[in-house]
Amino acid sequence: MPVTRKKKASGPRKGAKWSATVTSRSNALDLEPGVFRKSSPRAIAASLKRSAVRRRRIKGNPFRSAMSMLAFFVNRAGRTLDEGRRRILDRAKDELRRLFGRAPRATHPQAHAHARQ
Repeated sequence: MPVTRKKKASGPRKGAKWSATVTSRSNALDLEPGVFRKSSPRAIAASLKRSAVRRRRIKGNPFRSAMSMLAFFVNRAGRTLDEGRRRILDRAKDELRRLFGRAPRATHPQAHAHARQ
C-alpha cells in the first residue's frame, strides 16, 4: 500500500511574512525604521548608505548590500507597490549610485517597462 501524505492546510501560517522579517531584522543591514516609506529618494538612499557603511557583518561591499536591500524591497512588494512609490524607490537607486560614486544606470527602451503598463 502506498503511503499517503496529509495535504498542508492553506491559508495564513506562522512565518508567512518572512520578507518583512528580512527587512526589519536583516543580518546584513540595520535599517532605520520606515526607511522605505520616506518621501525623498535622497533620504532613502542616504539612510541605506549609512546603514551599509556602519555595518561590519556584511560580506560584500556596502554599495552592493544597500542596493540589494532596496531591490529586495521593490521586488517583494511586486504589484502592490503603487506607481508613485515605485518611482521614488527607482530614483533612490539612482541616488544611491550617486552617493557611492558609481556610474549612473544605463537607460534603454525596456527600462521602467512596468511603469507603462
